[in-house]
Amino acid sequence: MRLSYCLLRQFPSHFSQVYDAAERDFRAVFGWEDDPHRRNFAIGQPIDMNVPICLDLDRFVERSNGIFGKSGTGKSFLTRLLLSGIIRKRAAVNLIFDMHSEYGWEAAREGKQFSTVKGLRQLFPDRVQVYTLDPESTKRRGVRDAQELYISYDQIDVEDLALVRGELNLSEASLENAIILRNEFGKAWITRLLAMSNEEIQEFCEVKMGSKSSIMALQRKLNRLDDLKYLRNTCPKNYVGQILESLEAGKHVVIEFGSQSNMLSYMLATNVIARRIHGSYVHKAEKFLQTKNPSDRPHQLVITIEEAHRFLDPSTVRQTIFGTIAREMRKYFVTLLVVDQRPSGIDNEVMSQVGTRITALLNDEKDIDAIFTGVSGGQALRSVLAKLDSKQQALILGHAVPMPVVIRTRPYDETFYSEIGDSAWEDMPNEPCFEPLRLPRPT
Repeated sequence: MRLSYCLLRQFPSHFSQVYDAAERDFRAVFGWEDDPHRRNFAIGQPIDMNVPICLDLDRFVERSNGIFGKSGTGKSFLTRLLLSGIIRKRAAVNLIFDMHSEYGWEAAREGKQFSTVKGLRQLFPDRVQVYTLDPESTKRRGVRDAQELYISYDQIDVEDLALVRGELNLSEASLENAIILRNEFGKAWITRLLAMSNEEIQEFCEVKMGSKSSIMALQRKLNRLDDLKYLRNTCPKNYVGQILESLEAGKHVVIEFGSQSNMLSYMLATNVIARRIHGSYVHKAEKFLQTKNPSDRPHQLVITIEEAHRFLDPSTVRQTIFGTIAREMRKYFVTLLVVDQRPSGIDNEVMSQVGTRITALLNDEKDIDAIFTGVSGGQALRSVLAKLDSKQQALILGHAVPMPVVIRTRPYDETFYSEIGDSAWEDMPNEPCFEPLRLPRPT
C-alpha cells in the first residue's frame, strides 16, 4: 500500500514523489491504539503490512453502523472484536440481541477441529450482564449468573405484530381489527382476545363493527405465541426496567435467545424490548436537553441486531423501532450496529444513514451495490470488495476511518483476551464510565 505525502484527501499532482508507506504514516492517518487523547481501537492490519489500523470509537458510536458479509465470512468474530473495543475503551454501553447465543458466553470457533472462543462476559465479568429468554438452554451451556427475562402479552402492541405479520400469516384485515380490539381493551387486548368464545366475538363485532372472520383468524394465529417460552400473561416484575437499570449503571447487556431463536421469536422480542428502551431514552434525552445538566445526559447506547434486513426492509422499516433509530441517528443517544448478510434487503434511506461499514466478502451484485449506497466514489471500490478472501479480510469505509482501507482482521484469540480483557487491568482504578476525554490534542 502506498500513501502520498501530499494531502491525503486530495489527489497528488502529476509526477509527485511517492514512497512506501511506513508505520509512522499509518499512525498519522489512522492513529494508534494507545493514543491517550482518542478512543482508538485496532481492528486489524493492512493485507501486506504488520501495522495496526484503528477505528475512532467516539466517531463510530455516534452514528449507526453495519457489519456485512455473506455467510461464513466471520461477521460474528468481527462483531465480537468491535463490541470488545467499545467496552474496553468505554465509548458507549451495548445492548446486544444475541440471536444465536454467540456473544455473551463462549461459542464454537469455526474450523475442522472443535474449539471455543470466549464471550464478552468472560472477558469483562464485572461490566457485562447476560439476560436470557430461555433459562434452561442458558444453564445447559454453563452460563453463570444469567438473569431470566420474560415478556407479558400486555407489552405487545399492534405495531409489533405488524412486523411479524409474515411469520404469523396475518392479513391486513386482521391487523385492522387488532387495532379495534386494542382501542377497546387497552394493553390487555391479546389476553382478552385469546380468552373470547365465538359467541363473545360475534357480540363484540355487532357492537364495535368488527369483522368476525378476521378476528377469529387473528385469535387462531395468535395462539402460536403460546409456543414462545418467554411470553407470560402477566410478569411478576418489570424485566425491561431491570435492563434499563443495568444500562444506566454502565453495564453492557447481552440478551440470549437460546432455543427461541426462530425469526418470529427473535423479531417479536427484539422489537418489543427495543421499543420500550428507546422510549425511555427519548424521555431522558428530552430532560437533558431541557436541564443541560451533565448528570442528566444518558450514556450513548449501541443496539446490536442480527438479520437486520428483517427489521429494516422497505416494507417494514416504518413499523419498527429500528427504522426510527436509524433515521434519528444520535438525536436521542441511541444508534444501531446492524449485522447482516443481505444488505440489499435494507431500505436505501437507512443504508444511507449507516456511518461506518465493515464489509467482508459479498458475491451478490445487489448486495455489493447496497454497500456503496450514498458513498462518493463507491464504484471504484467494487472490485476491491469482490477480491476479498472469504476469511479474516474486510473493507472498512465511512465515518470512523479517514479513508477506505482493506484489512486483515485482528485475531480473536488468547493474545487478544490478554490485551483486551479486564483480567489484565485488575490494578486500574475503577474510573467512571463514558466520561468525555478533555485532554488537549497534540499540535
